[in-house]
Amino acid sequence: MIDVQTISSIALRAIRANKMRSILTSLGIIIGVAAVIVMLAIGHGAQISIQNEMKSMGTNLIMIRSGTSTSGGQRMGHGSQPSMKASDGNAIEEKIDGIALAAPVLNDSGQIVYGNANWSTSITGTDNRYFQIKDWDLAYGRYFSETDVKNAGKVAILGTTVVKELFGDVDPLGKTIRIKGIPFKVIGVTVSRGQSGPGTDQDDMVYIPLSTAQKKVTGIAFPDMVRMIMLQAVDAESTYTSQDEIKALLRQRHNLGSTKDDDFVIMNLTQMMEMMESSTQVMTILLGSIASISLLVGGIGIMNIMLVSVTERTREIGIRMAIGAKSWDIRLQFLTEALVLSLIGGLIGVIIGLIGVGLVSAFSSFKAVVSVFYVVLPFSFAGLVGLFFGFYPAYKASLLNPINALRYE
Repeated sequence: MIDVQTISSIALRAIRANKMRSILTSLGIIIGVAAVIVMLAIGHGAQISIQNEMKSMGTNLIMIRSGTSTSGGQRMGHGSQPSMKASDGNAIEEKIDGIALAAPVLNDSGQIVYGNANWSTSITGTDNRYFQIKDWDLAYGRYFSETDVKNAGKVAILGTTVVKELFGDVDPLGKTIRIKGIPFKVIGVTVSRGQSGPGTDQDDMVYIPLSTAQKKVTGIAFPDMVRMIMLQAVDAESTYTSQDEIKALLRQRHNLGSTKDDDFVIMNLTQMMEMMESSTQVMTILLGSIASISLLVGGIGIMNIMLVSVTERTREIGIRMAIGAKSWDIRLQFLTEALVLSLIGGLIGVIIGLIGVGLVSAFSSFKAVVSVFYVVLPFSFAGLVGLFFGFYPAYKASLLNPINALRYE
């Protein structure tokens, strides 16, 4: 019986004897492995991006926005109806066990000026609970004090983008900026958060006390009005179970009868993110499955070439059988050839796939992320494809009659 080392040596010699044909045979495997790695890396990158987005937004979040209003027969968007109040958030935090924190939010935008520099940015009126819910720390400085909130203090916390545009390398703490012409003292700077999933710069923000925004900056016509209330549930399950309680409490506080529609909109961001993550997982599996078709096509190519090789080497097979080779030896030889072709193609495919992942990350705003599993999986599958599609040619070769094989021309 021929030993495994001898069989491997014969298989490699046969592959080297037909280099071009071997490369073309492995081409389907190369393309398949590379495509699977790139597609899985793109899907994995999308999942990580969604997870990072969830972390930057905060955990177990529920958003409540004002409802729609109608003007001149036209329905305006969400937030156009002045129905939400900061006191609604306080009531929700106090009365609903599943809610840990409720932060009022009053958004606006405007020109910020420091010296000769100016910058247009987003202005958020809120309180310290906003930073707790978001889990955002300050790079330096302090948060709003109780006095700032109660007395509508003219103080501001800046995002790093605003600091860069207005101050450059100058320390902004204690400096006075003007927001819509009103002087504000800078008391803090947030830690840089980068861009969110939709591409919003989370550092291009100015935060001021809610009372200051209501009375001095936004010019709202209704006392205590906010555009949004941000809630943090005690856990992920409570984001679902608390919604009915929140709805009932708000309808009661807004004096909405049974025949009236809600004048607010409740959005479970945890649910939305879970749905997005689930969709991304399905997309990853789909992309990987489509790319895997190339591997199967490559396997069929290997089987076809191996069948041709069996026919071309019929006399060689007969000689080996005549000098003592068993059917298993012949079968193992051709299986080894098919496996080696697949693994060589898989290795080249891995290299090309990793290069492809690097190119996707380098030349697009999207970051593809590759893991060891996403490399081992297609490489191993390539080997299995080689064994599967190489079995029939190997089996056919092992069944040749030595006498007939020796007579073959």
